[in-house]
Amino acid sequence: MVRADVPLMTDDLLEETTPDIPPGYQRMNWFQGFGRAIGPLYELDHADGSYVRAFLVCEHHTNGMKNCHGGMLMAFADMALGHAVTMQTNRFWVTVRMVTDFVDAAHVGDWVEGTGTIAASEDDFFTVQGRIWSGPKVIMTATGVFKALGIRPQRKRPQ
Repeated sequence: MVRADVPLMTDDLLEETTPDIPPGYQRMNWFQGFGRAIGPLYELDHADGSYVRAFLVCEHHTNGMKNCHGGMLMAFADMALGHAVTMQTNRFWVTVRMVTDFVDAAHVGDWVEGTGTIAASEDDFFTVQGRIWSGPKVIMTATGVFKALGIRPQRKRPQ
């Protein structure tokens, strides 16, 4: 029996509740496992090899103070910085070390973006520097060391 005073629950986003996403961004194809827990995540790859990863801070990303949880920001930074290895080598990677500095807070409704650049590499290890921001404010800076693994299959992009 459906009660009129209890809203129906669904995993589907209704068009009127779908957030506005900046032009050019696509939803990342990461719907299982950890990606499902922290998503949705978005991506914007440029022809010059640069990229941006992003997410909209939702209630499930927040801590008790209603700020974006530091663990969410660290997981996002890991994914955003590690993608630099994918862009340069077309290989899978794992994180060896990540050092983060929290500079400011992100709040529900903030569009958070992040990117990284390879600062050094030796053998299969890559040091990546990056930053996470929302609008004009820097939320976090980070440096990570990533180990490149096997070759990734080529992704098919929609035309």
